[in-house]
Amino acid sequence: MEELLKLLKEKHLTLGSVESMTGGMFASCFTSIPGASYVYKGSLITYCIEEKIKLAGVKKEIIDKYSVVSEEVSKEMAKGGKNVLNVDICVSVTGNAGPTSDVGGKPVGEVHIAVAYKDKIFYKKLNLKGDRNHIRSMCVNEMVSFVLLCLTNKA
Repeated sequence: MEELLKLLKEKHLTLGSVESMTGGMFASCFTSIPGASYVYKGSLITYCIEEKIKLAGVKKEIIDKYSVVSEEVSKEMAKGGKNVLNVDICVSVTGNAGPTSDVGGKPVGEVHIAVAYKDKIFYKKLNLKGDRNHIRSMCVNEMVSFVLLCLTNKA
């Protein structure tokens, strides 16, 4: 996380996040670093479908068509969050941390991460293993890594 903070400061960029399955873990971890307030503007916690629609601007039709755990929803979350939070970069995550497959019929460990940066949306799908808390922690690490890749043109 410190590496991401340093890079954002060097590039004079602001960051925001839209979190579903992580419930604010990314925001909590990032803001625990001294100096995070220079670059981090905030987070939308859109744990339920209604909040994804209301706060992040995800269209209900997209959720109905693709499921709440999908590439399309993660991309809409990142795009909407970038606009709402007025940031240079917004990372989003949606997925199923378990313990059951009751989230859109998707398997436990299926995760969708998106990053809205400049005029592009970058996307990554993961299939993680472990218990609920391990999967959620891994998501935070993957979010950080993916933002770094996007910022260094390696995504």
